[in-house]
Amino acid sequence: MRKRKVLIANRGEIAVRIISACKDLDIEAVLVVSEADRESMGARMADKVVCIGPAQATLSYLDIQKIIHAALEAGADAIHPGYGFLAENPELPEACEMNGIFFIGPSSEAMRQLGDKISARNLAKKSNVPMAEGSDALRSFNDVEAEVQKVGFPVIFKAAAGGGGRGMRIVTESKDLKNAFDVASNEALGAFGDSTLFVERYVQNARHVEVQVIGDNFGKVIHVGLRDCSPQRRHQKVIEEAPPTNLPDDLKDKILESAIALTSSIEYSGAGTVEFLVDIERNEFFFMEVNTRIQVEHPVSEEITGIDLVKEQIQVAFGAPLSLNQEDVKFKGHAIECRITAEDAKDDFFPSPGCIENFVAPNGENIRVDTHCYQGCTISPYYDSLLAKLITTGYTRKEALANMKAALSDFKIEGIETNIPFLQFVIEQPEFIEGDIHIKWLENRALPLFLDSSNCKSSRKLLKNA
Repeated sequence: MRKRKVLIANRGEIAVRIISACKDLDIEAVLVVSEADRESMGARMADKVVCIGPAQATLSYLDIQKIIHAALEAGADAIHPGYGFLAENPELPEACEMNGIFFIGPSSEAMRQLGDKISARNLAKKSNVPMAEGSDALRSFNDVEAEVQKVGFPVIFKAAAGGGGRGMRIVTESKDLKNAFDVASNEALGAFGDSTLFVERYVQNARHVEVQVIGDNFGKVIHVGLRDCSPQRRHQKVIEEAPPTNLPDDLKDKILESAIALTSSIEYSGAGTVEFLVDIERNEFFFMEVNTRIQVEHPVSEEITGIDLVKEQIQVAFGAPLSLNQEDVKFKGHAIECRITAEDAKDDFFPSPGCIENFVAPNGENIRVDTHCYQGCTISPYYDSLLAKLITTGYTRKEALANMKAALSDFKIEGIETNIPFLQFVIEQPEFIEGDIHIKWLENRALPLFLDSSNCKSSRKLLKNA
C-alpha cells in the first residue's frame, strides 16, 4: 500500500511545522514553493517540491488552480493550507471537493458560514453566545448613522469578509464616522475584494481571549483550552499565552461553553479558534469571530496539554475520529509565545528583509522554537515578516516568563533587524508581569515607553504613527 501524500499550500515556519507532523505520521510531504522559496528550510525538508510561480503571492501561493494542479500531478491525497494565504478561502476546499482531494480543515460550507463575520454573528446569536450590540451589513454610509445611534459610541467598523486588522476603524465621535467608514470600506475592498462593513459597540480596555477547538467528521467537537492574545499592535498579535491569567473561573467556563455551543451547532471539523473580547471590570465577554484554520499561536495550547493539533488535523481530514474525548484533555503549567519578526521597532516596525548572517536559537527543556530560518537564508520582502515563534513553558506563569526572558537574551539573529529588543522590554513591564493588560496596552503604553527609553529617544516622532 502506497504512502499517503499531503500537499502543503504554504511557506515559512508553518510549512516546516506541517512537514514535521507528516513525517511523524509516515505521510509523504509535498511542498509548493514560489521562486523566492526554492532554497527554504521547508523545501529542504519536503519529500517533493513543486515550484508554482514567481515570488508575488498572487501568482503563486494565492493561485488555487496552480495549487490544485500541483496536487493532482503529485498524486497528493490531501491539501493542508496552513494559515494565511488561502487558509480561509472557501474556494480552496470547494476545489478540493470537486477534484477528490481531502482538505485539511473545515468544509467549504462551514468556512463560508463562519468566515463571513455577519453570518458568524447570526450563528452565534442562535447559539446564545453573548455579542456586543451591532448591525447587519452596511453597504453604504446611508445605513450608518441610524445603526450607530442604536449602538452608541464608541463603535468599531469591521470588514464582513475578513480580519487581521484590515477594514477596521474605531470611532468615538459622529464627526469622524464618514471618514472612518470610507477608509475601512476601501481597505476591506482592497484586502478581501468586498467592501461590506458592519458596526458594533467597541469594548474599551478589553482583553482578547480565545478558545482552541477541534472537531472530527463524526459530530464531536472538543476544546483544548483558552489563550490570551491581548498584547497587540494595530490589531496584530505580538505575544500569546495559555492559560489566561487573572480570569475568573466562572467566566472561563462560560467562554468555553459558548465556543463549543457555536462550533457544535454546525458540526465543525478540523482545528479552529473562537475569539472573544472580555470586559474584566464588568465580568462580561463578547463573541468576536471564528478563525477556521490552525492559528499562529497554536503551540501554547499544545505545550500545556501535550496534544499535537497539527497531527490531529491531518488524521481527522483522512476520516479518523478525534483521538481523545473532552475529559482526556488535561492542563499542566503555563506557556508563553513571542513572535520574532524581521522588523525594527525603533523605526515604526519597518520591515528588514535581507540575508541572515548568524542565526542561533535558544534551546533547553522549557524552550520551543518554531522557525524556517537558518544562517545564510534570505528573508524576502514579499511575505510576512515572521521569523520564528519562541515558546517557553513553566509550572507557573512566573517561571514561564523567567524562561522567556532568558531565551530572548540567548536568541541571536544578525544581518537584519528584529523586534527582539522590543519583546524584551515588553515582558519586563510591571503591568505585563501582573497580567494587568488589555488589547490597547501594548501600543498605548508599552510602545511609547520603549520609544522614550534612553536608547530610543530619536524615535519619539514615530509615536503619532503607532
